[in-house]
Amino acid sequence: MNRIDLDGQHAVVTGGAQGLGFAMARRFVASGATVSLWDLDEARLETAKKELGNAATTEIVDVADWTSVDAARARTEDLAGKISILVNSAGIAGPAAPLDVYDIETWKKVIDVNVNGTFYVNRAVVPGMKERNYGRIVNIASVAGKEGNPNASAYSASKAAVIGLTKSLGKELAQYDIAVNCISPATAQTRILEQLTPEHIEYMRSRIPRGRLLEVDEAAAMVAWLVSKENSFTTASTFDLSGGRTTY
Repeated sequence: MNRIDLDGQHAVVTGGAQGLGFAMARRFVASGATVSLWDLDEARLETAKKELGNAATTEIVDVADWTSVDAARARTEDLAGKISILVNSAGIAGPAAPLDVYDIETWKKVIDVNVNGTFYVNRAVVPGMKERNYGRIVNIASVAGKEGNPNASAYSASKAAVIGLTKSLGKELAQYDIAVNCISPATAQTRILEQLTPEHIEYMRSRIPRGRLLEVDEAAAMVAWLVSKENSFTTASTFDLSGGRTTY
């Protein structure tokens, strides 16, 4: 493993108790950073904290609730210091279903967590980064946001919105030393698969030229560089992790 220099940096990782978020937090700690894990799952937060040790603090946060997010930001800065890195990994897939029968309340929940949650967390953290003229932000999108997955209209729409938000915010902050990018992974081997049918998972795997699902440590390796000081020019961009599925 290459050690990216993140010494002296403090990262907030939403959805950080598991899956992609935890893999990224673990990689950041190995690279010298401290991390705050934001998640709703208290039990998994405790387990993650034990593995990461004193380099990690935890917050129980509902990213779809602005009050919860802003309070977590304040507590994090009081306990752990200024936030220089942000990764928005919290998200839900929703069920596989055609749009014409998709449950209305479930649609709203997917949009609330994936889109509004990403907005709220950026909204809370960006002012401090602007004040200090430094920050690195990575929002987790999806190949579904580029191509659209059938029977996944809510998820696909939400991740397309994350890509658009990232490009807009990156341009807004381009005059600062703040890089805002996103990654668009193919299906990864995480708990989010529990929300999907085996047939839907196999459909997505079959579309990947690599012939397998993404490993979480592969995503963490890319993001570790994106949140480093070395990434001093690229912003408002989407980095592909689709195993060859998309070429743009």
